[in-house]
Amino acid sequence: MLPEIKFHGDVDVAALSPLLRGMLLSVAYADGEGGIGLTATGAMNRRFVHWAAVYFLWPGFTAEDLYSMNKVLNERDMPPLWVVRDMTRHLKLLRRKKDVLVPTKRGREFLVNPQAFFDLIATDYLYSYVHVTDRQEDVQARLRWWRMFLNLLNIKAREGCTPLQIVKILKPDFAPLSETEMTLEAWELKSDILYGVLRRLCWLGLLYEAREGLTLFQDGSFHKTPLWAACLQLESDTQSDIGVH
Repeated sequence: MLPEIKFHGDVDVAALSPLLRGMLLSVAYADGEGGIGLTATGAMNRRFVHWAAVYFLWPGFTAEDLYSMNKVLNERDMPPLWVVRDMTRHLKLLRRKKDVLVPTKRGREFLVNPQAFFDLIATDYLYSYVHVTDRQEDVQARLRWWRMFLNLLNIKAREGCTPLQIVKILKPDFAPLSETEMTLEAWELKSDILYGVLRRLCWLGLLYEAREGLTLFQDGSFHKTPLWAACLQLESDTQSDIGVH
């Protein structure tokens, strides 16, 4: 059975969750600007993409980050927008009207009380959403491991942990290897943990990645945010450490 995500704390969800904040800002923009303009191919137009890059404050995808790689920003150049658009469509918060996206009645309800939608957003995104870079079968296969991952991170992310440290816990045989050997031998597992588990939790706002002093190609240390305790109750809450049996 998947761990239930149920918000019950007194924290600012929009401040902590890049995904909810991006969805909230997108619906508010559509409501205040007469819709989000679409290109001839149906993508969000450059005006909105530039606005989103500035105001989303999405870790790793700020305006500075994005413009360091592209002189001009299109929707395809800002991966978080793909998720924001998918989730607002899936939850029927925005709908297409000719060449713009406009808020639905439910979208306006979301603007009034966004945190009331967090449980649904978080559950759908964490457990069932299929990223462009994902395969449906991988997302489904991961379902049986989410309870283990969340309990493991519930302990290890208290002080901070890296993807390779998680790999060593899951695969003790890799522990004696050097970091270079680990990267080669455990590439597939590390990638699945980094993008399938850690990135989802960061984009939801349950974890954050400390990256100060690191290069683009180095992994940071992942830590829990206050939103973690505000929406998850796990078997490992009272444990001080965890091992692999």
